[in-house]
Amino acid sequence: MKKHNLYLLKFDPILKEKVWGGKKLKQLFNKNSPSDKTGESWEISDVEGSGSIVSNGEFKGKSLKWLLEEYNSRLVGKNVFNRFGTKFPLLIKFIDASENLSVQLHPNDEIAQKRHNSFGKTEMWYIMQADKDAELILGFKDVITKQEYTSLVEHNKLLTALNSERVKVGDAFMINTGLVHAIGAGVVLAEIQQTSDITYRIYDWDRTSNSGEKRELHTDLALEAIDLSANKDFRIKYDLKPDQSSEIITTKYFKTNIIQLESLVKKDYSSLDSFVILMGVEGKAFVKSGDNSEELKQGESILIPAEIDEITIEGGNSKILEVSL
Repeated sequence: MKKHNLYLLKFDPILKEKVWGGKKLKQLFNKNSPSDKTGESWEISDVEGSGSIVSNGEFKGKSLKWLLEEYNSRLVGKNVFNRFGTKFPLLIKFIDASENLSVQLHPNDEIAQKRHNSFGKTEMWYIMQADKDAELILGFKDVITKQEYTSLVEHNKLLTALNSERVKVGDAFMINTGLVHAIGAGVVLAEIQQTSDITYRIYDWDRTSNSGEKRELHTDLALEAIDLSANKDFRIKYDLKPDQSSEIITTKYFKTNIIQLESLVKKDYSSLDSFVILMGVEGKAFVKSGDNSEELKQGESILIPAEIDEITIEGGNSKILEVSL
């Protein structure tokens, strides 16, 4: 039996309530959340228990996992399918930090596989909105030893050693595994990451739950995974060129470009051998493939299957992240 052609796919957002979440995903992006503590909108996810469901077209109601199992390389590309099989390799999110997130880090592939049977969690951030003086915590001010780190944790002085960075709209950051980090209050961002939900929390601002208990810290687990250097290569410099793809960063886990759309962009993906994800980070546009057309607003995402070779993006005064493997 001949399978139907794939098309531009949109998914129902999976909204996650967080102790540090807020209202901006609802206010800025019209996410349908009853909560005033919505911290994350998982746009495209193959995380177990939080798999994405198609929201448009013929496959509405079908899961991303079903699409992978039915369409294999037609969905993700031959090389991607050979590497990952029916596991979608990326997790795509929008995040609203109304309060500071916990100070945390993520394990690399080796540690995550050994401990959690999971991918590691390499990620990047693109700042979509930032309140005045909003900051991120990124790495250490100076190189420290494990003994110094352990002492700082034991004496509740970890914050004194951490590096802070002011942020503005359009800033981009690479969050490699092991890098200590936290999104600060007043920041809304787009996050592109490996498919993983493994986080080691090392400081949580002494917050307590409604029952008065502090959230669990992962001090011991973090010790083997942490990067204690004074690494400052996390801020990504990139150039914007109108109506074309401008590279932000290329890693072994994903490639992210940004399109500053002023009128029209035609994209030829015939030599890519990968799916493409478009994330609307400013304004709105229309994405077209043959007779198929989908609107892409700020705070929305579209998955372009690997078998689609050409698309056109139309619109003005918008910015779109273009993600592939």
